[in-house]
Amino acid sequence: MLVAGLTGSIATGKSTVSAILRDLGAFIVDADWTAREVVRPGTRAWEAIVRIFGDEVLHAGGEIDRERLGRIVFNDAAMRAMLEEVVHPEVMRAMDEQVSAIRQGSPDALVILDVPLLIETGMHRGLSEVIVVYCPEDQQITRLMVRDAISREEALARVRAQLSIEEKRRYASLVIDNSASLEETRAQVEAAHAGLRAKARRD
Repeated sequence: MLVAGLTGSIATGKSTVSAILRDLGAFIVDADWTAREVVRPGTRAWEAIVRIFGDEVLHAGGEIDRERLGRIVFNDAAMRAMLEEVVHPEVMRAMDEQVSAIRQGSPDALVILDVPLLIETGMHRGLSEVIVVYCPEDQQITRLMVRDAISREEALARVRAQLSIEEKRRYASLVIDNSASLEETRAQVEAAHAGLRAKARRD
């Protein structure tokens, strides 16, 4: 089995690449999906979040209001660190469980850890491969303005709030350049998938 990390930055197209890899037969372990699962009402992480941030971060049904919580932590580094301290260990534990289950059922599987903050959290360390989905910053900003109907200033602020895509690119063993057409991106992903599958069978 081979476990690879997949990351990018906002509006680079990581979700597109992840979907293509899934279509090609790779097992995707999605950090965002897992993060939602580990904060379901009644979980340890949910209880800790309510204790720290109060009932005002809950929807009427008891689920975490991710948008409201996001607004609280976006401009408050201390609060964001507290949230990460609660959520990140639970996400990593749950993802490890998913990988173990895949290993038991498919020993020669190609497993992709789809993690937006793969580099920032240090999860890239020890992985066989790190795939970074890339497009230039100007293109990120333009895509984000169109996607979210926001101003250039707001898009720039969101992009600059993250580790730059140029910095992330330095950690990559594989770069998928998503700056051109979907067909060109798919061709790159198919080639990367074929190489990774061959390596997974050898490992």
